[in-house]
Amino acid sequence: MFLLQNKCPAFGSGLFLSGRSFVLTGIKIRWPWGEAPWPLPAPVGGLNVRDSLDTMAAGDAIVMDNYLPTETKLMLRRGYVSYARLGCRILTLAEYQNPGHERFFAFGGGCVWDISSKKNISKIASGFNNNEWQWCQFRNRLIAVNGYDAPQTYYVADEEARWSEASFSGEGLDPSKLINVAVSKQRLFFVEKGTLSAWYSEGVGEVQGTLVKFDMSSVFRNGGALLAVASWTQDAGQGMDDLTVFITTNGEVAVYSGNNPTSADDWYLRGVYQMSRPIGYRCTMQYQGDIVVISEDGYIPLSKALSLDRANASQVSFSDRIRGLVLERTRAGRSKPGWQSVIYGRGGYALFNVPVSQQFEQHVVNVNTGAWCRFTNIRSFCWGLFGNRLYFGSDNEVFLFDEGFADNGMHICGVVEQAYSDLGSPNLKRIQLINPRTKSSTKYALVVYTNMDFENRDKAYAENIGSTGITKWNEARWSCLAKPNGTKWATLKGKVRSQWIGNSATGFKASVVFKTKTRGNLIEWYDTGFRYEQGNSVL
Repeated sequence: MFLLQNKCPAFGSGLFLSGRSFVLTGIKIRWPWGEAPWPLPAPVGGLNVRDSLDTMAAGDAIVMDNYLPTETKLMLRRGYVSYARLGCRILTLAEYQNPGHERFFAFGGGCVWDISSKKNISKIASGFNNNEWQWCQFRNRLIAVNGYDAPQTYYVADEEARWSEASFSGEGLDPSKLINVAVSKQRLFFVEKGTLSAWYSEGVGEVQGTLVKFDMSSVFRNGGALLAVASWTQDAGQGMDDLTVFITTNGEVAVYSGNNPTSADDWYLRGVYQMSRPIGYRCTMQYQGDIVVISEDGYIPLSKALSLDRANASQVSFSDRIRGLVLERTRAGRSKPGWQSVIYGRGGYALFNVPVSQQFEQHVVNVNTGAWCRFTNIRSFCWGLFGNRLYFGSDNEVFLFDEGFADNGMHICGVVEQAYSDLGSPNLKRIQLINPRTKSSTKYALVVYTNMDFENRDKAYAENIGSTGITKWNEARWSCLAKPNGTKWATLKGKVRSQWIGNSATGFKASVVFKTKTRGNLIEWYDTGFRYEQGNSVL
């Protein structure tokens, strides 16, 4: 051992450096060389805002923006392109499904637009007072209500498509106050704005005509107003054993069995339950025979929230991993418009639209693995499906999502901060090299480094990656997000790129920070290799 009698100011007078070891007030820590690389899989466990940094699994992420976790890798989300420029803010998108007569409608500026064909967009109705419509389809009719205007309907009769005012009547009914609609037990159920009253079709299968009032003021004990009605299936399909669920603004949920609300022998109350307060008239999403509710406490399946016999049968993932994020967003923005959820089968995920200040973000869950992430820089007031493709409404137009590799010509910025890992050793270590294994088709700006021992640096190192081999750290400026003009990171012909990068960081636990900026390709991140020295003994 050759001691260099130069004191290290960072550690005080007790530390002396040698070629391969430290001496710290009589304690020696050796650094072995040439160890095999330590592979750390990409954080496919997804975003975790629940666990502490010290206990979080290494396969999770502290931050995961615009990267979608799959079973084996992370994938940068795809972008969006302009679809229909309408010149007004679009707050509702609705799909009408009828073989040979599929239609797609956008609501904005007091108008209804038929945007089924990008090349043939037409205004089909106007003069409305509100653009936030709730809708459903029943017996080949689309029924839409907004609580301010007369209910509207769209249907095809004798090969002719018609958009017109829906004809509903009932004792004491003001049709313009109907603000939500759903189908249960082969009947239409409506919510009357600002009351605890529901209205349902007098006869089974009716799409117009007489509605019957269902006053629930004696059922709910905590007041508020009725917010939504939903059909809760027992077998993932519509049938006789379905339950009808009524949800109030204060989080009370009334569950009814039976088929005929007018018959005491065929309609009875299963129970009234309490959950956290739901948000917005679009607070429910049906999936896998369950109902997921957007609430102040997260995105919660009713089968988990209510004490029924099937309470533990849900296959839908809780949002408890991102509960802290949801609580933060609902505390500041529960009264803002835009809360909505949608299942996007083509992408394999469910998306929850969340207003944040004057912008929006989307909380996204892989429906197969339950792993979460967040999408950003998407200004979306509403979402809708048409032809199995996903669209969103923005300030002046409708965009087609999951199309191309840019956000309407702008860069997609992805940021991932992986959970801290001891990299297989609890000892102090110095990470000298890292190797992010990624796949892409063209070059892109990449910033990758490690935070150590729960530090929170947010910067790009001035490193350089050459086209071959390893270049020295801090010798030339490497590509960064602020000025992506250095050498880019790329893989050609769909191969995984494997190249070691100088890192130089010391500590016990490491968090990989992975940032990309691109508008030209799909990036996939598989894992990261580490080469480090460690202190393996104390004498």
